[in-house]
Amino acid sequence: MSNQNAPSDLRDEQAAPRIEDSATVVFQTARGIAVKLLSRYENSDSYIDKMLDGELRRTELEAADRALVTELVNGCVRWQSRLDWVLMGFYHGEFAKCMPIVKNSLRIALYQMMFLSKIPAPAAINESVELVKRIKGDRHAGVVNGVLRNILRNLQSIRYPDRNENEVLYLSVHTAHPQWLVRRYLDRFGSEQAEALLSANNQRPMLTLRVNGLKTSLETVERELTEADIKFEVSPVHPSSLLVTSLRDVRGLTLFAEGHVSVQDASASLAVQLASPKPGMSVIDLCAAPGGKAVMAAELMQNKGSVIALEKYESKLQFIRDNAARSGVSIISPLQGDAREYASAEGADIVLVDAPCTGLGTLSKKPDIKWRRQIDDIRKMVQTQRAILENAAKLVKVGGCIVYSTCTVEPEENTETIAWFLGSHANFSLDPAESKLPADVCQDGYLQTFPHKHRSDGAFAARLVRTA
Repeated sequence: MSNQNAPSDLRDEQAAPRIEDSATVVFQTARGIAVKLLSRYENSDSYIDKMLDGELRRTELEAADRALVTELVNGCVRWQSRLDWVLMGFYHGEFAKCMPIVKNSLRIALYQMMFLSKIPAPAAINESVELVKRIKGDRHAGVVNGVLRNILRNLQSIRYPDRNENEVLYLSVHTAHPQWLVRRYLDRFGSEQAEALLSANNQRPMLTLRVNGLKTSLETVERELTEADIKFEVSPVHPSSLLVTSLRDVRGLTLFAEGHVSVQDASASLAVQLASPKPGMSVIDLCAAPGGKAVMAAELMQNKGSVIALEKYESKLQFIRDNAARSGVSIISPLQGDAREYASAEGADIVLVDAPCTGLGTLSKKPDIKWRRQIDDIRKMVQTQRAILENAAKLVKVGGCIVYSTCTVEPEENTETIAWFLGSHANFSLDPAESKLPADVCQDGYLQTFPHKHRSDGAFAARLVRTA
């Protein structure tokens, strides 16, 4: 990889116009919107999926352009450290300090060059050059053009860290994950499995549709998807879940609008299956929004019994109401409250604790989490998780159970938290997950899924039965 003849450094300039004040028309194109979102994301605490969804709701782009925006934004975030490694090698100066418009125009062009084979590299370069030219002028466009064309000439000879000298750094750059997370995976899983997990995290996510048995059947849904020419496959771990590869907008799907299917990862469905709700039971879902687990529990209960769906933020209660109404269940009672403090006069048969967690098992769907999280976040989450579990123990009747679940693979949040709970609550015991679930999703009595093994989120659940 060569830096020879690389253009000069261009940093933020105090007099440079803000994004919102410059070339409004450019930011109405697919690539312009992608650059705008990536630039805003860098200076925001918001998650990229929320920003992307909000932006696409406000635009009038055609379906293909909406898909391109989604691909560019998620792809650049997913592969950020690998893209930046390459760009730092060709950019003369400190790439991290260059102007956001320039930086993200370089990223989206390089992402297309490296990962999108259907878009010719010269076309990707020209689009970014023209975008920067219209916003910042010829000088900045010249920098973008020079860097990208230099990379294109050397694309097949780019050097990455030597794996034999520093495996952590190599995997961090090559699979685009922070070094602290790579190090943890190597320590826990070994080199081969760690790399498989990291690679699975970078796969484009599939949309998982769970069939609502109250309204339809798996066979009917499969037939309707086939007739609509929507490609799918059955989840290898949850037969009532279908993995869809060619659906861009689930809201426009009649099956979804009529509540015949819900969007829910197979691992989340397995957690509800582990709880084993039956008609007539009483269920409390302590962390309910947007209501997926509560709705599935009500469906399995054949809409007989009661489900209290607790949510800390009142603004999210409408999501629960909407999902329940669409799915045709009426036994769910959305309620605002704190899961650490909620009290009930009567014990429940089942208490679901879909605990707040780091979300490190969902990196395929939410790639920015790996850049937002730090190792200290795991420790902070554990405190909240244990406080919720402590309160859950007060809400379940003798003979009932707590099902504690997360969408992370970190042991502090999972097995270690359960060990702490059982060590301090002698009146609870672990009911082995193998008694309710297939053996291939179980490990040491727990539900445990991994993206590279189960084609689902990385998730965990434990069934804790109150014995006295």
